[in-house]
Amino acid sequence: MTFASASLPRHLLRGLIGFGSLIAAFALLPSVGPLSLLLLPVTLLAFRGCPTCWVVGLIETISRGRLQRDCVDGQCKLTSVG
Repeated sequence: MTFASASLPRHLLRGLIGFGSLIAAFALLPSVGPLSLLLLPVTLLAFRGCPTCWVVGLIETISRGRLQRDCVDGQCKLTSVG
């Protein structure tokens, strides 16, 4: 399973939406009440599950096409392609 996005700007936009809705959900809690927690599903959708998944996807998006894993006789190593 991959968490990478098609492009880095798209992935960063997902992060902005995810972190923005997470912060807004709790910042609006005093003024809007529990209704503001309806922003939390937006956070989960933007992060594709959790903030850790988003970070893993960021790393995958940045390294896509630049790193290759080679496994020989049970020993695996990452090599730079370009």
